[in-house]
Amino acid sequence: MKESTIADGVTKVARQLNSRYHEAVVITVVPGGILFTADLVRQLTFDISMDYISCPHTPGDRNNGSPLVYHDNIGIRGKEVILVDDAIESGGTMKRLVDHLTENYAPKSLSIATLFVKPGRVEIPVEQCYAYIMDNDDLLIGYGMPWQNKYRNLPFVSKLKI
Repeated sequence: MKESTIADGVTKVARQLNSRYHEAVVITVVPGGILFTADLVRQLTFDISMDYISCPHTPGDRNNGSPLVYHDNIGIRGKEVILVDDAIESGGTMKRLVDHLTENYAPKSLSIATLFVKPGRVEIPVEQCYAYIMDNDDLLIGYGMPWQNKYRNLPFVSKLKI
């Protein structure tokens, strides 16, 4: 995925969010969602507060059991929340994050914003704003997505060739 395609995707997602929200808390999934979030929030036309959540995982792992780290710095109870990450791959980690925030912090609403989703992902029962559905479940790197903690800084998305 070229840089221009990524930029077009960011604009698509921003348009979806701008048509729905007047104010929201944007929670970035770190570290993967940092690049997408930085590009996305500069195109949002509504008021935002920002926070972060972390759940280290192996790409494609549907059964991620690593600890969640969320400090609720903003206070999301009763607020519109947008959870932002680079992609939904298997969906296992994102589902855990959604469940955790919904069950423990009672936001008014929670939606997900990502650049793309993969076809083999698990069902996540919240609104999802994304620009692209990938053709397959290939392992991807770049634009926030790592392999063995490398390649996150690539300005494009590429299939990993092992």
